[in-house]
Amino acid sequence: MQRLFILTLSLIAWIPAVLCWVSTKKEFTGPEGGSLTVQCRYASHYANHVKYWCHGWTRTFCDILARTDETSSANQDKVSIFDDPGKFMFTVTMNDLKETDSGWYSCGVELASGADDMDYTEVKVFHGVRVVNSTVSGEEGSSLTVKCLYTQRLRLSEKKWCRRGDLSSCLLTGSKGSYEDASVAISHDITGAFTVTLKKLQMSDAGWYLCSAGQQQADVQVQVRPHGSTKPMTTPPTPSQPWYRFRYMLESIVGCSSLLLLVGLAVLARKIQRKKASSRFKETEEIFPDNPKGMRDLQRSKEHIIKIDNKGTINLLAY
Repeated sequence: MQRLFILTLSLIAWIPAVLCWVSTKKEFTGPEGGSLTVQCRYASHYANHVKYWCHGWTRTFCDILARTDETSSANQDKVSIFDDPGKFMFTVTMNDLKETDSGWYSCGVELASGADDMDYTEVKVFHGVRVVNSTVSGEEGSSLTVKCLYTQRLRLSEKKWCRRGDLSSCLLTGSKGSYEDASVAISHDITGAFTVTLKKLQMSDAGWYLCSAGQQQADVQVQVRPHGSTKPMTTPPTPSQPWYRFRYMLESIVGCSSLLLLVGLAVLARKIQRKKASSRFKETEEIFPDNPKGMRDLQRSKEHIIKIDNKGTINLLAY
């Protein structure tokens, strides 16, 4: 119990840092040689505070790469930061990504006293091909778009869109970097991504496909629902859904509540411990009724355990 109490006291100083006023997504992915953008949101009362982006997930072990109060730095070409107080959000852009850039990073707001307010995220830099959404859905007769990302070393490689298991279905971008027919359009901007648009969806378009660049590829599942169908689609949540917009806030509230509960339990445990100690002192006073001064000295010292051996000798053991 005593150890739990001490641990809780050590965490109290960090309570301001976890009151959940800074938030970001828990993961960002970018292609090797390309770039990625991180958006960090904060509460309105932080509008005039200094914001920063650092490599690490605790302030003690976080190497600051960019700050909003520094107009230029040695890392400016690699990392840039922009604060928009009107939207209560600051944006970080990481350029020329390398696989070694993968790791944990933090959005931070500098506070004059106490621990800074921070939220951490994981940055993943990949080599090969990735898709922004591995599952895409649309209604029969409409269109949908798939965005395929690839690393810099695959920039000049041939780009393909194929139905998985059917090589004869592959559509190539060719020398122009694009392809289009009545049902499919492929646009390649040579900046680390190409976009596939499926037009006038048919039920037969549903299935698994491949985004391919050179020998690298990524799977995509296409779902098509009948026109006018009211059947709910099993698609991943998007930012347009209200609960998703507040997901990070809910996660923060749960985290804060857990810490406060821990503090409450530790205080309760300490009170129980003191009550037991007081009870032991009363028992000791009954054994030494004629020595009140010695009893007061005993109460000022550490807590003791009384042990009586088989000879009737009384021993006081400190602990």
